[in-house]
Amino acid sequence: MKEAVTWEHGELYLLDQTKLPGEVVVERQATAAQVQDSIRQLKVRGAPALGIAGAYGLLVGMRDSREVSKQMFMDLLQEHARRTESTRPTAVNLGWALKRMVRTAEQAYDQAADSSELYDILEQEAVRIHEEDRQINRNIARHGLGLIREGMGVLTHCNAGALATSVLGTATAPLYAAHEKGIKFSVYVDETRPLLQGSRLTAWELMQAGIEVILITDSMAAAMMAEGNIQLVIVGTDRVAANGDVANKIGTLGTAVLAKHFGIPFYVACPSSTIDLETPSGSMIIIEERGTEEVTHFGLRKTAPDGVRVRNPAFDVTPHELVTGIITDRGIMQAPYSGRLRELFGG
Repeated sequence: MKEAVTWEHGELYLLDQTKLPGEVVVERQATAAQVQDSIRQLKVRGAPALGIAGAYGLLVGMRDSREVSKQMFMDLLQEHARRTESTRPTAVNLGWALKRMVRTAEQAYDQAADSSELYDILEQEAVRIHEEDRQINRNIARHGLGLIREGMGVLTHCNAGALATSVLGTATAPLYAAHEKGIKFSVYVDETRPLLQGSRLTAWELMQAGIEVILITDSMAAAMMAEGNIQLVIVGTDRVAANGDVANKIGTLGTAVLAKHFGIPFYVACPSSTIDLETPSGSMIIIEERGTEEVTHFGLRKTAPDGVRVRNPAFDVTPHELVTGIITDRGIMQAPYSGRLRELFGG
């Protein structure tokens, strides 16, 4: 399967996820504005992949500025970082990676001979961010593997798979690890309205791996739980607040409430970079609102009356009381989260 983000010979390529599963289209990103537009249009999405794409996107924006003065280089870098971060405000990984890139340039500023050397240092850092995510995915797989048991049904929401990261995904990483071990299980993939990341992306990539997939609409989750088909819920997240509240794709909160009602463990999987200790609680997370046409249309077909008022928050916040555990690259965290998250990730 094509990776979501690829950096080859100084060029950035993004798998256009808006065209999946019908077409597999990989686009070269020629300018920083194109990268920003690709992020905004969800051609690349998923918190870790956004961080990786954002880091490489800065390189795309800066490669024609290697001959300017170092100060002008830094000014342009900060401007590209600001514009890129504004494209998706909820996912913390994007801002985290951009700030890390800018900080790397600032720390190297005095020692670097010129802007070209600063660019080379930034390229090394972006590649490092990418490789770190690969290892993080493998660690999440290892820590979460024990949750997957023979014959169980696992419910996912949205896409927190390989398409949202560098290699194995977050929520799907334990699933891939269990499948590799020969454990037999079924994954109930909800379609995830309004943009169907579950049916278009998660179902597609899991089927590519040979994992048994059962596709359901979002509104079927309660019925599947009531029938006893689901024994575990694993979702990803775009931001974890210091108290353990999690922001994830809209509909996650409802799924967590259902899991609590039916006594089903509800786990969240994420890399260290998604944990935001600077945000005390989920109530302080900025929730992105997207265009009305995503709700008023299904594909190209209009499904709502003219003039109807629309809300389209892309994310919701699940309070930590509903979260059984947070699977990270450093282990599985369980309540109380505030102290343990700060202890492990405060550095």
